[in-house]
Amino acid sequence: MTRTHMRFALIGLIAAVGASACTPTVRLQVDPIQIYAKLDADVRVRLDKELQDLLAENPNLF
Repeated sequence: MTRTHMRFALIGLIAAVGASACTPTVRLQVDPIQIYAKLDADVRVRLDKELQDLLAENPNLF
């Protein structure tokens, strides 16, 4: 290899290293979501009452 070829190879190597150092980095950060839920006991009482009424109307349901 001649000196000129060596210089071109060295320049090509430096360019390749420089180009690989500039690769983009994508970072995705998702903050946690806090959900506050309050269930009312009235919902359960209503459902139980509806179920009792349904069973009273249809005693052979089950």
